[in-house]
Amino acid sequence: MSKQRITTVLAVLTGATVLFFGINFILNPTSAPDGYGINPWPTGNADGYFVVKGVRDIAVGSTVLLLLALGQRRALGWVILIDAIMPLGDALAVVTHGGTLATALSVHVSAAVVVIATAVLLLTEKTPVKATEKATEKTAEKAPARA
Repeated sequence: MSKQRITTVLAVLTGATVLFFGINFILNPTSAPDGYGINPWPTGNADGYFVVKGVRDIAVGSTVLLLLALGQRRALGWVILIDAIMPLGDALAVVTHGGTLATALSVHVSAAVVVIATAVLLLTEKTPVKATEKATEKTAEKAPARA
């Protein structure tokens, strides 16, 4: 499997996972937060947080998948790298609001590592030379030099 294919699979997983989290927080707010790492979860009016988190995650996941679909792999790499701020911020929120370091590391920091690795792979991909560019190069090489 080529590096580009692996990177594509990782990018799809990155976008789809965040999209799933967002939809899950909106449609299933009673059990979606269970593995997040902060207890107790907001109740009453504060549970509007789940809608905010859900919408944020849907927007991020959709952006990742849109850039991938448009073939904007370099821009996608930068977006995914910036998106790594979210799981790192989530880890910080967990350890500073009563959650365990183990949860912060196993859930959020591990996600950030995968996201950063995906971004690095995307940003270090070589742009494939198109067939028309190769043909132009070959024609230029065969043409006699003019004085």
